[in-house]
Amino acid sequence: MELSERCMQTLEKEGFPTVYEWSDPARTEYPEHAHEGRVTLFVTDGTITIDFEGTEKVLKAGDRFDVPIGKLHTATVGDRGWKVVVGEELEEGP
Repeated sequence: MELSERCMQTLEKEGFPTVYEWSDPARTEYPEHAHEGRVTLFVTDGTITIDFEGTEKVLKAGDRFDVPIGKLHTATVGDRGWKVVVGEELEEGP
């Protein structure tokens, strides 16, 4: 079983209602935002740097990261792009 399948199974077992694979090309930038529910990332290829108000966290293939709920951050994909398995449990709007 490949890494992305194992990651997807792990997140499904943890109860995430939405689990999917995602990828971005090199140097994709995500503007400042926050998540209003649980989001977990399993990086399966490449890198991404997440910046929490000046504190950077570099994620690479094999890393798992539980994104802090409600904390503002930006992100920049590395020079080779990235592939990730995402688990989301987002709060419903009104």
